[in-house]
Amino acid sequence: KLSLILSAAALIAAALPARAKYIDHRGYNVDSLENVVGGWTIERLEKAGDEQYDNVLSACRDLMWAYQLVNRERSGYFARKALAIASRKNYLNTMADAEKMIGAQMFGRELYDSALIHYHLALGYTDRMAAGEKTFDGRVYDEETVDDNYSGLYGQIANAYNMQDDIPMAIKYYEKAGEIFEKRGWNESNSILWYNIGETWVGEHEYAKARPAYEKALTFAEAASDSLLKANAYKGLGGLYMDTGKTAKALKYLLKAEEYYKGHPQEDPIFRMENFGFLQQVLTSQKQQLSLLAVGAIALTAILLTLMLVLRRMRAIRKQRDAADAVIDEALAQLPPTAEDAEELQDGEPEEDSSALKLTERENEILPLIAAGLTSPQIADKLCLSLPTIKWYRKKLLIKFEASNTADLIFKAKEQNII
Repeated sequence: KLSLILSAAALIAAALPARAKYIDHRGYNVDSLENVVGGWTIERLEKAGDEQYDNVLSACRDLMWAYQLVNRERSGYFARKALAIASRKNYLNTMADAEKMIGAQMFGRELYDSALIHYHLALGYTDRMAAGEKTFDGRVYDEETVDDNYSGLYGQIANAYNMQDDIPMAIKYYEKAGEIFEKRGWNESNSILWYNIGETWVGEHEYAKARPAYEKALTFAEAASDSLLKANAYKGLGGLYMDTGKTAKALKYLLKAEEYYKGHPQEDPIFRMENFGFLQQVLTSQKQQLSLLAVGAIALTAILLTLMLVLRRMRAIRKQRDAADAVIDEALAQLPPTAEDAEELQDGEPEEDSSALKLTERENEILPLIAAGLTSPQIADKLCLSLPTIKWYRKKLLIKFEASNTADLIFKAKEQNII
């Protein structure tokens, strides 16, 4: 869930852009700020004038943000000092900022329960600001400041619940933050937010819910004209389609993400490396799919060829079997009658004229085809018999009709009114 932690930092930066100048302490002389704070205790500050009090408090807040990424312990120390100083004059906004910073430090140490305690304390101070509670000098907080506090806190609370795998609570607070971002037209923050929601659903394998979240992230990124946020949204969609096996769609979105990442070579290197990893997985998967398709095509071709050979062999066997059956039947029909057959003939109809030629059923099939001028291969193909069988019947017909050739055979068959 590294991307969620990175997004949490991005949400803080988006909510409080003016404080980013304090990240590099070498460039902004944090030592001078510490000199302002050094030696000032709460008791001593209570005797100081309002201007001095506010200067020390401002320095503590600046140091809190300055040390945020470079020295966690120092950042926490100045956050607590700012909280103590601000509490004396009911500076709710600073108190909320300090608790939010302490919570962020706990989050970074993976102490999510502790982080949530401090985030909710900050939320309580923000609720008091929203209710119109005033500072000691009668000042009230404007709606934008309150919304800024709420949105940042909702995002951080959601991230903490997400890291604890309490997804319903995480989504609840993400959506609360999104409502404020949309109300204020903070498109960059909303894009980051919906990207986080998409990542959350992918982590739960809820791809049907993740896809519209990434699409919303892309919509807000386009509204903000932020190419880096577009890259992140495209990467999210590409990863989603990769996980669901739709490699062609995944490749399309991942390549789009890379186009945008190229324009930001020094920003979000971790996200770009993740996109490279996705691309490699997709290309490897497509290569494997192509290999499987090639193997499948070869196997299918071999099966079809084998099937054709088997069918051809079965047809040849059928022809041979039919021819053999016909020859056997004909041979049996030409055997001399038995005693029983003779008795049946005497008791039945008188025999036909023995001078007339008798043709078998197969001969009666073949003779007209010969007379029609068909060759032996053509007759074999038409009757589904083998060529040797047809040649055998031709020879047999020549013998029966005592014909010297095919023309003589046809002449004698016509002469006897057989054809």
